[in-house]
Amino acid sequence: MTEAMDSSTGGANIRITQPELSNPKLRTQLHEYGRRRRTDGPYADNLEVDALVVGGGFAGVFMFWSLRKEGLKTVIYEAGTDLGGTWRWNCYPGAMVDSEVPEYQLSIPEVIKAHNWPNNYPNYHDLRDYFDTCDRVLDIKSQTAFESVVTGAQFNTEEGRWYVKTADGRTAKCKYLVICAGFAAKRYVPDWPGIDKFKGIVHHSSFWPDEEVSVEGKKCAVIGTGATGVQLTQAWGPKAGHLKVFQRTPNLTVPMRQRDLTVEEQEVAKKWYPELLRLREHCFGGFLYTFSEKSTFDDTPEEREAFYEKLWQDGGFRYWLGNYKDYLYDKKANQEAYNFWAKKQRARIDDPKKKDILAPLEMPHYWGIKRPCLEYSYLEQFNRPNVDVVDIKNNPIVSFDESGINLEDGTHHDFDVICIASGFDVVTGGMTAMGLRNVDGVSLDDQWKKAAYTYLGTTVAGYPNMFHLYGPQGPTLLSNGPTTIEVQGRWITDVIKNCERNGIKYINPTDEASKEWKKKINHLSDISLFPTTKSTYMGGSKPDKAFEQTNYAGGLHNYGEEIRRVLPALDGFHVVKVSA
Repeated sequence: MTEAMDSSTGGANIRITQPELSNPKLRTQLHEYGRRRRTDGPYADNLEVDALVVGGGFAGVFMFWSLRKEGLKTVIYEAGTDLGGTWRWNCYPGAMVDSEVPEYQLSIPEVIKAHNWPNNYPNYHDLRDYFDTCDRVLDIKSQTAFESVVTGAQFNTEEGRWYVKTADGRTAKCKYLVICAGFAAKRYVPDWPGIDKFKGIVHHSSFWPDEEVSVEGKKCAVIGTGATGVQLTQAWGPKAGHLKVFQRTPNLTVPMRQRDLTVEEQEVAKKWYPELLRLREHCFGGFLYTFSEKSTFDDTPEEREAFYEKLWQDGGFRYWLGNYKDYLYDKKANQEAYNFWAKKQRARIDDPKKKDILAPLEMPHYWGIKRPCLEYSYLEQFNRPNVDVVDIKNNPIVSFDESGINLEDGTHHDFDVICIASGFDVVTGGMTAMGLRNVDGVSLDDQWKKAAYTYLGTTVAGYPNMFHLYGPQGPTLLSNGPTTIEVQGRWITDVIKNCERNGIKYINPTDEASKEWKKKINHLSDISLFPTTKSTYMGGSKPDKAFEQTNYAGGLHNYGEEIRRVLPALDGFHVVKVSA
């Protein structure tokens, strides 16, 4: 085991034990990492607070700062070993963000003033530095219990309090429970027989060890071609002895256009940040650009080509969320967007067979209905003699053995190092994995097996005084995380302030309001091309998960206006006041 100092203790002699580089058992569940560091402060038994925030990433930091500012005694429970959420867990080679600076940060003035970025697309090291800055100026870690994995929670209507249990046996009590688990808190690992027999190194990408895993001269595998698979391939391609990427569906990637940022240019630009960060909330995806006023066929073919080229050269998500306004709704318009994409990407691949696997002429699905991944050299990796792609769409992985992977047709592949980049039980999984139970004792996991129901993408009927951010039925995967978090976070804070000022014991969204919100979510999705394929928007890669839209597809600005309409009257909620 490796050890590091616990930075939340102000330098006290308490050690954090990190997972071994190679484990005899593949870890797939958060509760396997639960551990009690201390018995005082936020780690105390029978902790009683006004608000308990679950998760220490962007959402957790924002909610802690926002609620503490309003005078509420607030504590964070974080499953990881430090602040950062996904940027503590996702430390696989090449891990980096797909949203651009300055959009990808919180608008907290003290943090903006204190922090500068090395480039416009930070990697996980840079994001960890950012969260260290957050702690330095906001003092968050002193009120955070790390390695604290929530495994059960239920609201007591008589007391008006939540009872929250952790994997190590603690119980906390709070009036308000704020779930900041994000959309990717629960890992998904297919149940491949024999995986425990593999003699090499194998980890799920988001349980990757902090220590470097050497791949020089090694036979390596990446299973999956989502954002993680793309980033790992870019990192391992130049280093690995041999790399095979197992692909079920090609990733329709777009160019990142990463560039270095100087401290001087950022300090000059910071005077504009407040205005820019307000502007991002008026754009569909929470970035500093939005869809064109035009439809695809309003332009001539020549004008269309020039427009596509400009988006492509500017890079980032512009080709996705700055494109013609109709392409996510009209099949012919979508085909035009795909044709341009295929022409650009196929030109980068040398081998004709790989070209057809990685960037086929025929659309594998409509363009943009899966969140594309940003990349800078992904396709070029497959021009290397040591990098290959294995098409498993019709020849899936069926088992592991001591030396590697077996496919359905009997093909065997030997490996030394395997990264399982199979993704997550997306959007809903972070909440259903916590052991949350409604006031009648029914688990959220059971309730959402057939379909997820929320009210406003922030609350769930039967779970009084519980709120969630960047999760089910908010803009979530169709948006920039920090932007959505602030829109939802300010609303949650205002609701809690309303309750505190008006002597409200608890609020509980009604079933009727939740059903209406579900209808809205479905309508916004059904008028688009999103329901034409299974994706992270429509149930994700977990086979037994409901095929349903779990994101608000009407744009962030419209979403913000919708949730604001219920205030201050708390329309759609059953309101219970404190007895005289």
